[in-house]
Amino acid sequence: MQPLALDVAHMLAGGLVLVSFMLLYQDRMFGLLNIFALHAVVLSLSIAWQAYVQNAPHLFIPGAIALILKGIIIPVALHRVVVKLGIHREIETVGGIGPTMLAGIGLVALSMVVMLRATAAADPLARQDLAFALSVILLGLLMMVTRRNAVSQVVGFLSIENGLILAATGAKGMPLVVEISVAFSVIVAFIVIGVFLFRIRERFDTVDLQALDEFRGERQ
Repeated sequence: MQPLALDVAHMLAGGLVLVSFMLLYQDRMFGLLNIFALHAVVLSLSIAWQAYVQNAPHLFIPGAIALILKGIIIPVALHRVVVKLGIHREIETVGGIGPTMLAGIGLVALSMVVMLRATAAADPLARQDLAFALSVILLGLLMMVTRRNAVSQVVGFLSIENGLILAATGAKGMPLVVEISVAFSVIVAFIVIGVFLFRIRERFDTVDLQALDEFRGERQ
């Protein structure tokens, strides 16, 4: 494989990690949704490049699905959910942005050390992309842990799924049936989460997790 092909693949995968940090840093709801759309665009570009490098045309299908579903449909739908629910535009974090970013840097370093050692005998393309994919997954988990708003946690969940897709495509692709099933599972999950959010808002007049804990008497 040509060095240029590897460099571009690593640049796109690394760009996905960078956008994950942008998600962690963002404290405005609409800005968060816009950055998630960018996250999906970078993912689709990475998948498309993998399809070209691996000579695997079937990978263009999940790339197109990621672009249309996660880059356009889901962000627009979440924008409407935010407006409909009247959610506060500022996103509260647990511990503040600074410590969260430092924790994210530590998780990325851990991902690189663990994955590069575990895949020492693997193909260079798969090895680097798996390390970046694990970083995206862990940053998504960190986002879910440190955000108090349910909508921002939905975005964290979807970014984790983006990391899983990056890992699958970097490891020489995955069967088309699995790709399509993953896409449909995301659609179903999004519908369920949307209904869940509306029910919370209707019942408790908020989607802030701290406020829900106080309602249950867990926070004094």
